[in-house]
Amino acid sequence: MKNIIWVIAVLLLAFAGDRIGGLVLKKITDQSQFRYSRLYNGQAGCDVLLAGNSRGLIYYQPYIEEKTGYTTTNLSYNGMPMELAAPIIKDHIDKNGAPKLLLLDISLIDKRMDASLTAAFNFYTPYSERLSALMRDSFPNDFYGGKVTHLYRYNSEVFQRALYYLKKSDKDWLLDRVISPTLQKNVVKINSFNYDFNEKMLDDLKDMVSYAQKNNVKVKLLLNPYFPPFAKKIFNKTELINAVQKATGLKVYDYANSIQGVDGFGDYQHLNKNGARAFIDLLVEDGILEIDK
Repeated sequence: MKNIIWVIAVLLLAFAGDRIGGLVLKKITDQSQFRYSRLYNGQAGCDVLLAGNSRGLIYYQPYIEEKTGYTTTNLSYNGMPMELAAPIIKDHIDKNGAPKLLLLDISLIDKRMDASLTAAFNFYTPYSERLSALMRDSFPNDFYGGKVTHLYRYNSEVFQRALYYLKKSDKDWLLDRVISPTLQKNVVKINSFNYDFNEKMLDDLKDMVSYAQKNNVKVKLLLNPYFPPFAKKIFNKTELINAVQKATGLKVYDYANSIQGVDGFGDYQHLNKNGARAFIDLLVEDGILEIDK
């Protein structure tokens, strides 16, 4: 009988510890300055909403705000797939009010994006029915595991980011290095880098664009710059652009080859801060960042 009592006591203690720990980590999540915490707390309202995978991080917020006077929020994340970006963008509109302009880099429409990243957003599911539905469908074990033990939800890189940005802004999250001589040299070894996309990704994009437009958001789709020798290795760029334009009815602004030289790149696919400034100067010059155009 004593053994049974001890077992019950240990289980109750573990349950209480899990729930208390979960509440503490939820409070940290609520207080974080990380982009998604601010989104789900309704503190991320903006004029210009920016989105993409890691290539969307080159929408360098401090410089955009300096050049335009507009407020910005960037929802981009490393490896973010379209199926995850779509509900997050919709949630932003619902919880923060509609931005005037949405810029989205279309390179997230690719099977190479990190589908498992959705599971890392498990700790945001209590804030979002859309994320909850996506988790239930795509990662049921993780979703229901997070129901059983709340601490399990926080076992992810994304929560570590929220912790890192607890007391500071993430607007400066961007590469600040120049592409190495080794990478520059090795680009000749790459045979090709083609987009690998499917109809489901295009449908998710189409649905998100439609939702934004119904909320009076001006949507502009872009293909952001690549390191010039690497850009030459992409042989189906036109195929992706045409597919996106057909699905959404929107023009894709092709900036894949818009930044030349070496100094503006951190690697093959990402501008550094210097390159981002040059890119934003182009967007301003071309009227892409004009809210009324």
